[in-house]
Amino acid sequence: MARVYNFSAGPSILPESVLRRAADEMLDYQGSGQSVMEMSHRSKTYDAIIKECEALLREVMNIPDNYKVLFLQGGASSQFAMIPLNLMNKNGKADFLITGQWANKAYQEASRYGEAHVVASSKDKTYCYIPAWKAEDFTPDADYVHICMNNTIYGTRFTELPQTGDIPLVADISSCILSEPLDVSKFGLLYAGAQKNMGPAGLTVVIVREDLIGNAQEITPTMFNYQIHADNGSMYNTPPCYSIYICKLVLEWIKNEIGGLANMQDINEKKAALLYDFLDASKLFKGTVEKKDRSLMNIPFVTGNEELDAKFVKEAAAAGFVNLKGHRSVGGMRASIYNAMPIEGVEKLVEFMKAFEEANA
Repeated sequence: MARVYNFSAGPSILPESVLRRAADEMLDYQGSGQSVMEMSHRSKTYDAIIKECEALLREVMNIPDNYKVLFLQGGASSQFAMIPLNLMNKNGKADFLITGQWANKAYQEASRYGEAHVVASSKDKTYCYIPAWKAEDFTPDADYVHICMNNTIYGTRFTELPQTGDIPLVADISSCILSEPLDVSKFGLLYAGAQKNMGPAGLTVVIVREDLIGNAQEITPTMFNYQIHADNGSMYNTPPCYSIYICKLVLEWIKNEIGGLANMQDINEKKAALLYDFLDASKLFKGTVEKKDRSLMNIPFVTGNEELDAKFVKEAAAAGFVNLKGHRSVGGMRASIYNAMPIEGVEKLVEFMKAFEEANA
């Protein structure tokens, strides 16, 4: 069976060794006589899986002991409400840097529960850059400051973090988690949907500093209260069992096969450079993001002709390069080159793009 090169923004490509391991254990997980899909989340066997997943995540990301790791559901989008309900609890204020669709949705949702303030936005140029901010533009008594570290749709990323002092910095890291080392201690809360770099859809990971838990607004639903999930070890209700299991396998792959996040970053930088260097030299294709803000994970590009864009996407799919069509809100193309995309996949994509350029010059 020939596997395609999957450049989907999510759900996205998974490491082949992880898929093979999961296949080997599908019918009988380590002698249990059952699949992880079937076993009780209260069983000793599954308890070991979820605890090992958390331990691996703490080790790989170097998460400090005063942070809780929560395995939740509802996607990153559920966090747009959970965060203000749990954190907008002192002065009822929060600041936002708007760098794309998801950051804007987080801002809009927070506006339902308190006073949300836009510090800076790059909407004026279709979010093709990370906007500058000034310290005096932040709200002095905000309960938190929110950013989306990597913008999946638009292909931008923060290379410098806002200095928020004692105000907790909150970041959506859905499309960049595990792609490079990250100093967790600089954040009050990190959250990510798993379906880009961690595993299949269904799992949402929240890493939250302990002092930010326990003061949820009175209107907070039980299932949206971080304290409930922390107190119950992410087992208040049935967790997304199989997604957590795959996440564990992905973390083992990063630790044992890749050698950690520093090595993962080196690989990701090499992959991104291959594609960006070609785009910068191409006479047909061009990138859409300001160079200083380019993402390592999501690379949007265009030809400048919608018909030619469509032709490229169609011919690329036929050649085994799938899911290259850009997000419906911006068009063009987008190559998402997450952790599991091998370097050869990017090399072959560039070869195909060169051939397409020669044939359509």
